[in-house]
Amino acid sequence: MEKRMETDAFGEIGVPQEHKWGAQTQRSLGNFSIGSETMPMALIYAYVMIKKAAALTNAELGLLEENKSEAIARVCDDILAGNWDTEFPLAIWQTGSGTQTNMNVNEVIAHLANEKTGLNIHPNDDVNMGQSTNDTFPTAMHIAVVLQLEERLMPVLDDLQETLKKLENKYKDTIKIGRTHLQDATPLTFGQEVSGWREMFHQTQAMLRQTLVPLGRLPLGGTAVGTGMNTHPEFASRALVKISQYTAHSFEENPNKFHGLSSKDAFVFTHGALKALAANAMKCANDVRWLASGPRSGLGEISIPANEPGSSIMPGKVNPTQAEALTMVCVQVMGNDTTVGVAASQGNFELNVYMPVIAYNVLQSIALLSDSLALFNEKCLKGLTVEEEKMNQLVDQSLMLVTALSPRIGYDKASLIAKKAHEDKLTLKEAAVQLGVLTEEEYDAYIDPTQMV
Repeated sequence: MEKRMETDAFGEIGVPQEHKWGAQTQRSLGNFSIGSETMPMALIYAYVMIKKAAALTNAELGLLEENKSEAIARVCDDILAGNWDTEFPLAIWQTGSGTQTNMNVNEVIAHLANEKTGLNIHPNDDVNMGQSTNDTFPTAMHIAVVLQLEERLMPVLDDLQETLKKLENKYKDTIKIGRTHLQDATPLTFGQEVSGWREMFHQTQAMLRQTLVPLGRLPLGGTAVGTGMNTHPEFASRALVKISQYTAHSFEENPNKFHGLSSKDAFVFTHGALKALAANAMKCANDVRWLASGPRSGLGEISIPANEPGSSIMPGKVNPTQAEALTMVCVQVMGNDTTVGVAASQGNFELNVYMPVIAYNVLQSIALLSDSLALFNEKCLKGLTVEEEKMNQLVDQSLMLVTALSPRIGYDKASLIAKKAHEDKLTLKEAAVQLGVLTEEEYDAYIDPTQMV
């Protein structure tokens, strides 16, 4: 493999000729060859937006030559177009501030800009001008999470709620037995049951929207420890106007940069809402697979699409695979929440040094929930149908219809009817008549499932 020599403060190191990174990136590849988890491209793209805004802002302030600024901005646009993704290979498991990733971005931008223009653009002095890893890495985290929430997860939740609303309306008059404690309860309509699912996703989406407020406050301009040393006092405010334009989202300065560098409470708050979404998604997916269990020896109240064979040994078996995939994602997200919470608690003095793992876990949770919920909606919920005959049968044989008798005959007599029906394997009507509590005509007049929902 042909190499070129690159230099940093530690001396020379060989870099593969075909790659555009520099010495610090190459050292990181050797020093942190841990696992297979690499920095998410969503975070890299957010970082590149910061570098573009920084270069243009520093030129406006008279600190960076116009030709260098324009060259950096053009390269950033090229990277954001997805043309250089393979140049950002660094592991999550690196320095806790993300310094190697900041330098990876700086080096690639400088190298590409120099190749295109012949200028002598320096990764630290020019691309990183007025910045530190300590303020740019958390800024990139905030931007990446906001964009992934708004552009990836929120549309999925909108589509999911639309599907559930259609099911809710379609089956608003379809009566089924309710269940509490996994035991029979009083009836409701399937539309009402689905409305509970829909509202869960509506509520957690609202929670996620609340997290956009603290996520929108960026610590750019704080540099090393929050004081803003080596940066122009107008740098952050000007750069954030540009970043807001690039992203079509409104970002503002964190008024306290010391908080912005050392605390990651915005990500704990955000991931808490993601965990709430995972909990609700788990409940919905489990309800669906319980209700679809069978087809002959389970509840069998609904049917879901058969997307693929379910068994390598049992012919004709179909499994609720989309529900299973979604629930595994939910378990992963719940585990990620613990990681984020513990990592965020480690903000020693002026800097949290667990930022890469926080970024990785939050962005992974968003990606996994987005993808799995989209598939659950498309390949399961949209094809869900009701087995009305089975629902009617289970309503008719339920002992909990006796609840409607309590206001007329009292709780104790209603309990006797339910107990006799269960022990003697009778219908509620038969038990009521045999006990002499009600006539058939009285029972029929009092027990009407349509009046119980």
